Amino acid sequence: MLSVVLGGLRARWASFLGGFLALALGVGLLTATGLGLAAALDPPAHAPERFASSPVVVLGQDRLTVEVRRGPGTALVSKPLDRPQPVDTALLRELRARWTLTETETETDNAAGGTTAPDAVGLDAPADQVRAVVGDRAQVLTGDDRRRADPGHERDGHALTGLYALLGTAGGVAAFVSVFVVASVFAFSVALRRREFGLLRTAGATPGQVRRLLLAEAAALGVTASATGCALGALAARPMARALVARGLAPDWFASAVGGSAGWPYHLGFWTGLCVALAGAAAAAHRAGRTGPTDALREADVDRDVLPPGRALLGGGLLLAGLGLLVWTYATEPEALLKRKTYTTLPMLLMGGAALLAPLLVRPVARLLPVPRGGAVGLLVRENGAAAVRRTAAVAAPVLVTVALAGTLFGASESVTLAKETEARDRTAAPYVVEGRKVELPGSAGRKGAVVAASGPTSLFVRDGAEALVKYQGRAVADPAAFAALARLPVVAGDLRDLDDRSIVVNEEFEKRTVGEEVEVWRADGSGPVRLRVAAVLARGTGDNGPYVTRAQAPGSALDRLESDRPLPAAGTAAAAAPVNEAARTGLRLILVLVLLYTVIALASTLLMATSVRGGELASLRLAGATRSQALRAVTGEAVLAVAIGAALGLGVTAAVLGGLGAGLAALSAPVALAVPWAQTGAAAGVCVLVAVAASALPAWRLTR
Repeated sequence: MLSVVLGGLRARWASFLGGFLALALGVGLLTATGLGLAAALDPPAHAPERFASSPVVVLGQDRLTVEVRRGPGTALVSKPLDRPQPVDTALLRELRARWTLTETETETDNAAGGTTAPDAVGLDAPADQVRAVVGDRAQVLTGDDRRRADPGHERDGHALTGLYALLGTAGGVAAFVSVFVVASVFAFSVALRRREFGLLRTAGATPGQVRRLLLAEAAALGVTASATGCALGALAARPMARALVARGLAPDWFASAVGGSAGWPYHLGFWTGLCVALAGAAAAAHRAGRTGPTDALREADVDRDVLPPGRALLGGGLLLAGLGLLVWTYATEPEALLKRKTYTTLPMLLMGGAALLAPLLVRPVARLLPVPRGGAVGLLVRENGAAAVRRTAAVAAPVLVTVALAGTLFGASESVTLAKETEARDRTAAPYVVEGRKVELPGSAGRKGAVVAASGPTSLFVRDGAEALVKYQGRAVADPAAFAALARLPVVAGDLRDLDDRSIVVNEEFEKRTVGEEVEVWRADGSGPVRLRVAAVLARGTGDNGPYVTRAQAPGSALDRLESDRPLPAAGTAAAAAPVNEAARTGLRLILVLVLLYTVIALASTLLMATSVRGGELASLRLAGATRSQALRAVTGEAVLAVAIGAALGLGVTAAVLGGLGAGLAALSAPVALAVPWAQTGAAAGVCVLVAVAASALPAWRLTR
């Protein structure tokens, strides 16, 4: 068996080249992203900067801890505060009475206009004695933990959170597309080797032996490609990390930390690659085992039984699951449709189902596409595309995935951004807006006769039932009357003019949202709880509609936005749009390039295999009077038709996802502003056409010499 496997791999190395490259690339990316995640999950120790000379640091509490119900008992849950609380004044007096304290100012203090007490102090004293004095009134940090008092520690945390999402998404897409491409290559390879398997059966091979032959080929391919991919991942990890740091997507220390002693990324990449190869070949091996001895005598090129019951059941199940999940999410939690986690993973179900059902969809879609009907070449393109369903579906499937991913990822991301921008413009009637990290409210002389609404960011912590604590990002307004005069918020109940220091404006996401009802709230610094009356209720929108409180309930909040009905000093800008997440866009571009590379490999390998065995067919065309140019146009036309079918199916998946997103925006009373990424989908389809034409024309030109 081993000699037969090795001999087959040597004789048909070109047939396995596409699967080998796709698998090696996928394993390489998994290994590289795994090494990046290993560095991010276990960052190297950094020397503290703010209190480098102090062996002990006393830091104010930086988390809010609340008791909630858990089953028959209770439990404590914690949420991070926007910034550490100031160290208690009485505690500072006790510490100063015993030791000399080191106090420094932070960027947060500057932005907030100063604090009544420092959030951290350093001292040179025995840690156990300091803990005895502090108790539970603050945190005592020693060693590397002192870095928690550095302003950069919080920035690193935000950067790492985005890095986890980027690397995890890239690795997940790599695994998904690797399975898809490898399975497609093996499936089409089995279809082309039908006569070979028929001869093996005629010579006495059992179905089990044929299946084991294919699985052994897949295992050999998986081992070699996975080993190659691990080596590629090790080489690519450092350059990838440097590129992420250069684009501001990772902390400065990330590049030097990648590629350490962690071994699990190599195991993850290798064993995942091997499992992908075996899983991709399993269905093809089962079909190969069903080949009968009479298949060695078949000459007809019209495909039969192109959609086995198992494939039809799995494809239909995935398609129904994707559509059902889309409808269920819209009906129960429409705001989830706006999240990247949803519009990244949900389309994969639809793409998988459509790709598996591609042989069934090829003929009806081909009839709908505008294929030239005049002349022999147009007739050959249409009829050959409809007859050779396996070949057409094998070419269309990777194009479907590429166009659908480009359409859904970029389309959903840009649509959510556009909806947020539109909503941000619609939230105010002020023609003049000033935004910045910190803005100053003009004096009475500077705003004489003008209505000026000033606000700043804050956080509010609210119980969700008795079992959870939820952190909301809200706004603190300086003048409730001016705020009510200029705001154009989607109010569904109550009146914005009723907002005062003892009330709150909530949105429909709150559990308690009846006007006049009281809500128990903890402030951004962890103080509270206080009970605030609901003055008005807003529609949920894209997620930025409230809550709103006055600055009395937002200690430490700095003003970052001024709205006015008249020009102000240093004002004159139009209503600001929502900030663009450049890190998310960079991640989407990375994923699209990755998927496009996979598609190029799949298209090139499939068409090279398919066209290389069409020598007899092309010779018959020449004998029937077709010129060499006509034969080449027929072959390349079939490739373009298959790409067009895949693009049409991919646009269908895109329409379903963006349609669900639009319905979700409407259900949230948010602006329905859908952005169809024609540039990205067109570029992806264009690259596929070029590759398909080249990969089909080159072997056809050689065969028609």
